[in-house]
Amino acid sequence: MGLGLLASRTLRSSSRIFHNNGPTTHFLRTITSTPDLNNADASAAAVQQPDLPPRTPVGGARVHFPNPEDAIEVFVDGYPVKIPKGMTVLQACEVAGVDIPRFCYHSRLSIAGNCRMCLVEVEKSPKPVASCAMPALPGMKIKTDTPIAKKAREGVMEFLLMNHPLDCPICDQGGECDLQDQSMAFGSDRGRFTEMKRSVVDKNLGPLVKTVMTRCIQCTRCVRFASEVAGVEDLGMLGRGSGEEIGTYVEKLMTSELSGNVIDICPVGALTSKPFAFKARNWELKGTESIDVTDAVGSNIRIDSRGPEVMRVVPRLNEDINEEWISDKTRFFYDGLKRQRLNDPMIRGPDGRFKAVTWRDALAIVAEVMHQIKPEEIVGVAGKLSDAESMMALKDLLNKMGSNNIFCEGNGMHPNADLRSGYIMNTGISGLEKADAFLLVGTQPRVEAAMVNARIRKTVKATNAKVGYIGPAADFNYDHQHLGTDPKTLVEIAEGRHPFSSALKNAKNPVIIVGAGVFEREDKDAVFAAVETIGKNNNVVRPDWNGLNVLLLNGAQAAALDLGLVPESDKCIESAKFVYLMGADDVSLDKLPDDAFVVYQGHHGDRGVYRANVILPASAFTEKEGIYENTEGCAQITLPAVPTVGDARDDWKIIRALSEVSGVGLPYDSLGAIRSRIRTVAPNLLELDERQPATFSTSLRPEVSQKVSETPFTPAVENFYMTDAITRASKIMAQCSALLRK
Repeated sequence: MGLGLLASRTLRSSSRIFHNNGPTTHFLRTITSTPDLNNADASAAAVQQPDLPPRTPVGGARVHFPNPEDAIEVFVDGYPVKIPKGMTVLQACEVAGVDIPRFCYHSRLSIAGNCRMCLVEVEKSPKPVASCAMPALPGMKIKTDTPIAKKAREGVMEFLLMNHPLDCPICDQGGECDLQDQSMAFGSDRGRFTEMKRSVVDKNLGPLVKTVMTRCIQCTRCVRFASEVAGVEDLGMLGRGSGEEIGTYVEKLMTSELSGNVIDICPVGALTSKPFAFKARNWELKGTESIDVTDAVGSNIRIDSRGPEVMRVVPRLNEDINEEWISDKTRFFYDGLKRQRLNDPMIRGPDGRFKAVTWRDALAIVAEVMHQIKPEEIVGVAGKLSDAESMMALKDLLNKMGSNNIFCEGNGMHPNADLRSGYIMNTGISGLEKADAFLLVGTQPRVEAAMVNARIRKTVKATNAKVGYIGPAADFNYDHQHLGTDPKTLVEIAEGRHPFSSALKNAKNPVIIVGAGVFEREDKDAVFAAVETIGKNNNVVRPDWNGLNVLLLNGAQAAALDLGLVPESDKCIESAKFVYLMGADDVSLDKLPDDAFVVYQGHHGDRGVYRANVILPASAFTEKEGIYENTEGCAQITLPAVPTVGDARDDWKIIRALSEVSGVGLPYDSLGAIRSRIRTVAPNLLELDERQPATFSTSLRPEVSQKVSETPFTPAVENFYMTDAITRASKIMAQCSALLRK
């Protein structure tokens, strides 16, 4: 057949030459035979590999070789690619720049291999193989676009669509659906199934996740996420064959604090967001990359808005902080941004009622009162959601008025702000994966910082790390030992009298995590001294490893301590005559004198408003640009996604205007200028998206003579779903609080 084709081509070309009347040029090619080329090895060497254009891995991924000697070479569609030993065929294809379709495979979950969409052809294999489950072997020749592979994917897609309802026009996943995309790219142009489609009863998973289980393709991603990442065995596969369905074993809700992530990993419209149902299509939304400030983790998020309204919040990938997950509080708090908002400046009248006034009038009254009060009786309190710029401005204003009584709620009255290593997570959130023993002191990471807890669970699951916990009874989703409830246990471990001491002593990379709730205790210095003693005795701090950590609660705490928001007197609230609350709702004002003048600057009518004499409306973090530092010391920036509400202004602008009216003008008029001022106080806050480790260790701290008390540790967070002004205003969070905390 080859000779016949060659002969026909020769005849066609010769006929063209003979019929051409113009000048002809004859090319003669001599064919020779040498004994060397009859040898198979020599002939293979003579054939040169074509120069293939360089390919970039899918998504710009980088390949890490733990041991360069273990690298193996495989060929993907003829393209040679080097990969570490142990990678799957699918991962090898991604490194070679070929995107293989898949439904059940997810890089952060275990391999299931049950959707069969990722079939590829491998040389010498009798049939197509599932690339997600097949390990790549040296010299393997993988073909991803052969007729056999295409036919196999077409058949799999036809089976998947056999019972799938034609819901696309009314499905919330429409426009961002893997099934839609892959059906268009790899499916057939028609289906041959004419029987009745099966249907499945919808499950009630709670107030956050909406289910339409008829759309489910049994990829089991949600089941694996719940058991492996979230640590709850709420979901499972029931039945077999065509009666197979996913649900809860006994009719119960999904109780995990990470349950909303199943919405992101579901490749079809079976699991969607209940609060977002039928609200908008994804192509109508404008995405703004921002940061979550409802806790101290600083999860990377994308705020999707339409016009002036935040429609939903979804996670962004950040391997060092939140990977690609976010907590339910982060994902669903957004409806609180439009409820109970403060729109206009207001002054409380003689009858106790507020009346709206202009900015000029409100600022004039505040400035007048400030000048009548002694400097030592002026107090400023920064709230949980305050950004670094506004805290810097508030500190400068109060300093110019002669007062040094300014603090951030949650840090207590005597925070030790001298050594940065004493209030940040020195290991880093991603660094927790290297630990092999944990001691949790007065902290419940599951409710205080859900993403840090997910990281600890991941480590415990992977390495069987031991976890010891000192504090009130708590619900953990990994194996742990409850060592005690008060600091006395801490002293026993420090002195080596407790059984858990040996676990820390034998650990290679031990980690101690102290909760920020300890800041509010009377004996906090003694507690930290005991923790440092444990650190010294068990090699927790050394040049290549710092396992002494503090887990903060709020988005403003780390930046406040960096900027030096430390009150001069611990009795400043009791003697105050003028209190400036900048979004501070959880500070206790019980001991505040009745004749004190209170200014509340914030975005929600929350607890702080009830005691206020003047209200100044501010913008929320979704409406302004601001720097926030997370618990590991990484400064990140929020960007405005929607316009401000009513007559509200940015926090720092209000303080700058007040300083002008008061006659003590601050020397900056823009964000750039105020950040130049921050550079002189805490330059690490301007190193965005980079974790700045502490320079000095806590070993420099002076000796403490204080003894620990027998008062048990108390929970720092009473209600995971309601921790600040925005989440308390959220209707969704109220539903979660009522249903999931029973």
